[in-house]
Amino acid sequence: MITVRHLSKVYPNATPLRDINAEIKKGEVISIIGPSGTGKSTFLRCLNRLETPTSGEIIIDGVNILDKKTDISKIRQKMGMVFQSFNLFAHKMVVENIMMGPMDLLHMPKQEAYDEAIRLLDMVGLKDKALNYPDELSGGQKQRVAIARALAMKPEILLFDEPTSALDPTMVSEVLSVISGLAKQGMTMMIVTHEMRFARDVSTRIFYMDQGLIYEEGTPEQIFGNPQKDLTRAFIYRIRNWNYEIHSKTFDFLGMMSEIEKFATRQFLNRKQLNAIQMVIEEIVMNKMFPVVEDGKDPDIHLELSASEEGSEINLRLQYKGVPKGKIHIGDDIFDALLTKLVEVQKHDSEARLIELKILA
Repeated sequence: MITVRHLSKVYPNATPLRDINAEIKKGEVISIIGPSGTGKSTFLRCLNRLETPTSGEIIIDGVNILDKKTDISKIRQKMGMVFQSFNLFAHKMVVENIMMGPMDLLHMPKQEAYDEAIRLLDMVGLKDKALNYPDELSGGQKQRVAIARALAMKPEILLFDEPTSALDPTMVSEVLSVISGLAKQGMTMMIVTHEMRFARDVSTRIFYMDQGLIYEEGTPEQIFGNPQKDLTRAFIYRIRNWNYEIHSKTFDFLGMMSEIEKFATRQFLNRKQLNAIQMVIEEIVMNKMFPVVEDGKDPDIHLELSASEEGSEINLRLQYKGVPKGKIHIGDDIFDALLTKLVEVQKHDSEARLIELKILA
């Protein structure tokens, strides 16, 4: 369906794409992952010519879209795009936002466009919001409207540029479930995402981008379970771990809790697991470590949280300094009844000031 050959994009002070080569077949769902700043979004924007590549070829259904004679508006009608920001018209009702493209570009009769918009809103679970205005919707609802709007143009392929990155963690799952439904219907999709569990579950192939290249590609099992290249392995390790440093008693506690929630969302941990993690960290850091920090010293605590690929095992590692030896006790005699139900102590080395726990929720 799409062939990309030696695609590059060069800016005066950066080269996000150096040599991209790819084949995308009809019905595939390809998730594009990788560190920030590695050209993932630029790649998508080149595919529908929102960005003009510096060199290379993009061939869609046999047509080179970089040829000056190509009718780009026709090509774009084959490609729906869903952005990080929803780009809905605030002064128009939800149903009108969806009707505009089909009426203006496909010359669809008004009633037909309305009926199709209602059908699509029903599909994304928002039929009852048809006559609302965008400002009356949550972020997750706005993104679902944006997906319905893209589908209204009857595209052959949908491009998603980090569709959940602007959403509160509680709204992510509602958008991902709509995308999963489209995948089951056989829609061809390319998705730039940081939701790794989702990418693993919904994709037929994964592109790992780094250094301006599709550095490694393969099935989700290959990329997440047995990556072959060093940078891919390092990235996969990082996304399964969350690290946090505390160097002051006045650190941003709420910010830390928010980061934990984002990590839990990315790993598809459930609410019980999230609550357990947050309670354990609060109890140990705030109620056990802070009170015994040596006078005149700031706390020096390193937290590392890791989740297995299935989310079935969660481990917490705490390395701490500035606390006298023997002042932190781990065990049933010290932990309150709630905490002992939430953790299993794997290791506590008071000499090395190291605690390793398994979260039991």
